[in-house]
Amino acid sequence: MFSLKEKTAIISGGSKGIGKAIAFKYAEAGANVVICSRKKDNLDSAIEEAQTAGFNIIGIECNTGEIKSINNVVNKTIEQFGRVDILVNNAAANPYYGPILNSQDSHWEKIWDINVKGYFNFIKACSKSMEDNKYGKIINVASIAAKTPLDGLGVYNISKAAVVMLTKVLAKEMAGSNVQVNTLAPGLIKTDFSKALWEDQSVYNEIIKAIPQARMGEPDDISGMALYLASDASDFITGSMFVVDGGLTT
Repeated sequence: MFSLKEKTAIISGGSKGIGKAIAFKYAEAGANVVICSRKKDNLDSAIEEAQTAGFNIIGIECNTGEIKSINNVVNKTIEQFGRVDILVNNAAANPYYGPILNSQDSHWEKIWDINVKGYFNFIKACSKSMEDNKYGKIINVASIAAKTPLDGLGVYNISKAAVVMLTKVLAKEMAGSNVQVNTLAPGLIKTDFSKALWEDQSVYNEIIKAIPQARMGEPDDISGMALYLASDASDFITGSMFVVDGGLTT
């Protein structure tokens, strides 16, 4: 039920953190895995680590804020494997931290282009393959910021709430093609993206006081739910949001 053998998956932002953990989990489950990221060095490092672990993962450079770059990833994936079965939209940006009323148009544009439009454009690029094959699993990685505003991350919070609605809209529109679209909402996970929160011990101590499990999550804590949503085990689930946060927003 949880096997991904003969399935092909694309994971954006797959060279580090949550994306890399998901990529390795999918490869372990038997999938053909393509990861994409903006920085070639990070891709090379992830691929080398995958090879050491015995996984054959392909890396393609991609700026998910650009349609041409997204289409290149999808076209190369189909050229090599013939189809796309699974898409994990994970790449995200947050160039601004502070009161939302002090944010600039440039902050909104970058966050929206990558966190929302980038997700939509990736789905659109993969949709023909999925609809033609009457099979698809789309996992949009949002955040608990979609349901609980995180301080200083106003524009980012709004973008993640938009991801949840994008998921619901597409879940309805693509259901007739046997494509399931769901949202994965991590809590506070120990990645480079959240480094400012856990590098300072005093800040970290305050954070974990609010988490019932008394720790930040690790990327591997997210990969299990990502596997479930990519597998046949979730065939009758679509348009839903799955929170993985150690009880923080309970």
